[in-house]
Amino acid sequence: MLEFEQINMDRSFILIEPYTPLLEIKSKLLQYGFVVITGEVSYTIANHEYPMVASADDSMLAEEWLEKMHWSPSLIFSEKQLREEEADWRRPILIENEKQEIVGIVTANIWIKKLHMETKRLTAYFETLAETVNDAVTAVDQEGKVICWNASAERTYGIKSEEIIGRKIGDHFHAESVMLHRILNEGRPVRGEYHHPAENTHVLINASPIIQDNMIIGGVATEHDITQIVRLNEEIDASTPVLIHQERPFSSMIGESAQIKQAVKIAQKTAHADISVLLAGEPGSGKEMLAQAIHYGGPRGNVPFVSVNCSAIPSGLLEAELFGYQGGPFTEEAQTGQAGKIEQAQEGTLFIAEIDQMPFDIQVKFLNYLENQSFYRVGGMEVVSARTRIIASASSAIEEMVQEGKFHKDLYYHLTVIKIDIPPLRERKEDIEGLVETFIQELAVKYRKSMPDISPEAKKALLSYEWPGNIRELRNVVERFILLNEGDVVTLEHLPQNMISNHSTKNSRPLSNGTLSKEREPEKEEALTIEEALKKTYGNKSAAAKLLGISRGTLYNKIKEYNL
Repeated sequence: MLEFEQINMDRSFILIEPYTPLLEIKSKLLQYGFVVITGEVSYTIANHEYPMVASADDSMLAEEWLEKMHWSPSLIFSEKQLREEEADWRRPILIENEKQEIVGIVTANIWIKKLHMETKRLTAYFETLAETVNDAVTAVDQEGKVICWNASAERTYGIKSEEIIGRKIGDHFHAESVMLHRILNEGRPVRGEYHHPAENTHVLINASPIIQDNMIIGGVATEHDITQIVRLNEEIDASTPVLIHQERPFSSMIGESAQIKQAVKIAQKTAHADISVLLAGEPGSGKEMLAQAIHYGGPRGNVPFVSVNCSAIPSGLLEAELFGYQGGPFTEEAQTGQAGKIEQAQEGTLFIAEIDQMPFDIQVKFLNYLENQSFYRVGGMEVVSARTRIIASASSAIEEMVQEGKFHKDLYYHLTVIKIDIPPLRERKEDIEGLVETFIQELAVKYRKSMPDISPEAKKALLSYEWPGNIRELRNVVERFILLNEGDVVTLEHLPQNMISNHSTKNSRPLSNGTLSKEREPEKEEALTIEEALKKTYGNKSAAAKLLGISRGTLYNKIKEYNL
């Protein structure tokens, strides 16, 4: 809240008793701006009113003259009261201090000048703020007339301020789909709501009603341009690879450990069932591979497999990504809108990665879809039906989130008709050699290089490493040494520095019962791994996340957690 300067009151006055003769009052009016006659009620006479007093008998007392003239009294306010309460400005207002002493006089002219200056100052603050933020800023009055349209709004919508200021916003946009019209009618603020104002523009809107004396007198909206984020997400979707052999999908799930065999066995039985599946495990542990195996291993293998990652998309955009949007809310031309992931995967499979990161309000809408197989697009009024199989992934902590009320209980139970837990790679070390061999074969063909052998020391380092990035990190390490190795044998020098350091540290520890000590610091190792990835990618977080085999959201959380 802005705090304004003190009131510039008139201090040229003198206090007179009611029984003072008019002769003295006439004299004082020539010396002061005001004469204040005090008593149970106070009266103010301004020096410009001297002619009214001059014609009266000099011996008449002030109180007699006031009664004869039916003179109106002056109100007495503190500065705070004057700012907060309505005043009768037919007579000057007397200002008193905490000791109830009159310290100044404010006339209607003084007050009007002050209000005018404060309005100019408020306008300057508001206009500077509107032009300082990068978002498009729009403000309207209670009739919907535009009173603010900043430079970012000009760039976003291609409308100059002089073309829209003073006109109703509905003259340029469809009134029923303008967010400010909704808040003027409903009085409810809007936060992070997605809109598609033009063919190549995507924004997230925050809007609030402007309320004065419990009445809506206008509204203000900021629109954050997320077009680049949407385009990046579309590029990621377009380049999403098929991670498994489509003809023999479950053969891609390599592993000799009992845990992975059990997970694959359940997945194979699930592939032909039209039910939701929840895959739980750490990032990079192979959840999307298993989701693709379930899809291509069942009767839906010849229809779309679509994926969306809840942690990689802003919450305001996620609803539109899942459910699509209808029409062009801020454009003149009619548009058919855009289908969301659920519709895009019609009759096929939608894989929702990191569903535990889905905002709670979207969880409610998504649960409603699962129960009814229908939904409304963002901004749409028509029910859309879509039969799409849902496979979701989440961290192993999702059950705790349900217990803590952070994840919708009914949605969790709806998803966990079948729940498959995928163990992290560090808990199934017996699978590492088979995975390394498979990745060597795949990547040697990809880069047209011969398949190298692994030296005993390098193999030992691979087996002793904790693999915080799981299978994705392992594949990236193999890709690294396939590219860097010019000989026939992979040695320690071809491995990332953090793995070499980890291996050296473990080999320097004392032996216990003929084996290496199992003491380790997984958090420190993970931090080192992330630092190494950031160095390799020159600080590019998207590239580092890809190298580590984890999502960008997970990488950001880890960087914050380890204060990197």
